[in-house]
Amino acid sequence: MEYSEDHIALAAEYALGTLNADERDQVETMMSADRDFTTMVRAWEYRLGVLNQMVGSVEPPAEVWERIRGAIGLTEPQAEIVLPEPPPAAPPPPIQESEPPAPVVIDPSNVIRLAVRAQRWRGVASAMTAVAAVLVAMIGIQIFQPDWLPPSLRPKPRTEIVEVKPSPTPAPPSAQYVALLQGQGGGPAFILTVDGATKNFTLRRVGAAVAEPGKSFELWLISDKLPKPRSLGVIGSDDFTIRPILSAYDPEVVNNATYAVTIEQAGGSPDGNPHSSPVFSGKLIETVPPAR
Repeated sequence: MEYSEDHIALAAEYALGTLNADERDQVETMMSADRDFTTMVRAWEYRLGVLNQMVGSVEPPAEVWERIRGAIGLTEPQAEIVLPEPPPAAPPPPIQESEPPAPVVIDPSNVIRLAVRAQRWRGVASAMTAVAAVLVAMIGIQIFQPDWLPPSLRPKPRTEIVEVKPSPTPAPPSAQYVALLQGQGGGPAFILTVDGATKNFTLRRVGAAVAEPGKSFELWLISDKLPKPRSLGVIGSDDFTIRPILSAYDPEVVNNATYAVTIEQAGGSPDGNPHSSPVFSGKLIETVPPAR
């Protein structure tokens, strides 16, 4: 099954552990219903497992645990919950004696009219039953013994033309590349995913905050085969930024380049040159090889 770039990015982030609770539930639901998607997630976990060694474990301070306990109300012993006793049931009301009902007078003429009407409906129902039985018999003869009927009542033969179309051959999966754009702190700020066939890239915001007012994050391609860095556009404020700009570059340049993020004025660089040092950068690694 061929998956979109969003599905591939979700699988990669699930393996990295950077999704929130709702996104993880979405991925696990897809894994329970799609075996191929589960295989792709496991492949990401195998290939990106070494990235766990890049981030060391950090023990939270003791005051953090105290704040958590205070937030959930565990700083003092909880009082025992006492349910209120149900109110006593009210006594049943006393039974009052009532006068005996008046006798019902039946008009014999109404009984006669109802009897005649019922006999009439029984006759209609018998006739309808007989007609239905004849129709069922005619349909059965037309289906199983059409030769018993006269030529005018025999069903006409049907000729149905069925066109069988061969199922399309699925396209082989293309190579997939991913880069973690990190800063001096070491944590991933953006995840860059590139499709090897279309050269479309998806930039996923992970740890980076939204740019300050009046500023914009801008993505750059830096290669020794190019005279200067090339802008790949301003990074939007949404979680995903998808563009096909890399299709204009040679595959060797795309695969070996350094991808960097700088802080520019609102709307991006006005002259196509970076005006600050990169705050996040990284290089692509091949995570899914091309089909052979």
